[in-house]
Amino acid sequence: MKLCRVGEPGAERPAVLDGDQRFDVSGFGQDYDERFFGSGGIEGLREWFRTNRANCPRVPADVRHAPALCRPSKLICIGLNYKKHAEETGAELPTEPMFFFKATTAICGAYDDLVMPRGSRKSDWEIELALVIGARATYVDQADAMNHVAGYMVHNDYSEREFQLERGGQYVKGKSADTFAPLGPVLVTRDEVADPGRLDLWLKVNGETVQESNTADMTFGVAELVSYLSQFMTLLPGDVISTGTPSGVGNGMNPKRFLKAGDVVECGITGLGISKQRVVAWERR
Repeated sequence: MKLCRVGEPGAERPAVLDGDQRFDVSGFGQDYDERFFGSGGIEGLREWFRTNRANCPRVPADVRHAPALCRPSKLICIGLNYKKHAEETGAELPTEPMFFFKATTAICGAYDDLVMPRGSRKSDWEIELALVIGARATYVDQADAMNHVAGYMVHNDYSEREFQLERGGQYVKGKSADTFAPLGPVLVTRDEVADPGRLDLWLKVNGETVQESNTADMTFGVAELVSYLSQFMTLLPGDVISTGTPSGVGNGMNPKRFLKAGDVVECGITGLGISKQRVVAWERR
């Protein structure tokens, strides 16, 4: 299945993408949150939708694509997981997964504007494969890890490099501005992705391809990441793990290149859809 959510902020509702049409599945009675993923919600919805599809309202094309799931308990990002990305940043490839948290208030819809934070001079892009946890995971063996995955999404892990690297703090400082985590447009369930380690991913800025790679280049794959992280914390249903970005980020270019108001960023992953943001300057509201 391809799960999505629709509607304006504060009024989002669950939907399913079937072919090229979105169907409102509010009648199922659950949004895509921890309870949904942890209680067999995907299978329940699959059966319910087969029976009730004809009665589900079609969602007009102009209705906003909301984040593909409700705000999770955790959004965990993996750093330097692609060899060439580590090289372009001048860092050594980690011998164990390097991870950090991103504030869940950064989550937004796949086509929402990217609002550069106040004072930003070095806002940057990062196309990433994100996975969603489908079953509580604590001290999970790698051989069992995939049984704890619900599905996959596109994530553009926006980063303010000055805040991240030059302001005396952890990475989270440059990762957590509002709109810095567009998720979606859809959450594709695990059964529809034959091999998450063989997916093409790309990103364009103003129509120019700047990132183009394949998840086969990841140092640590999906199962290894789920198992590894579960040794340090309990992963709850609905939690998101973003698996790292390939080379081609603005901070790795010579000269360095960063976003400005008016830019358009578009990115996608095989089978998971396309995400697109227009960059706007922060203004007091």
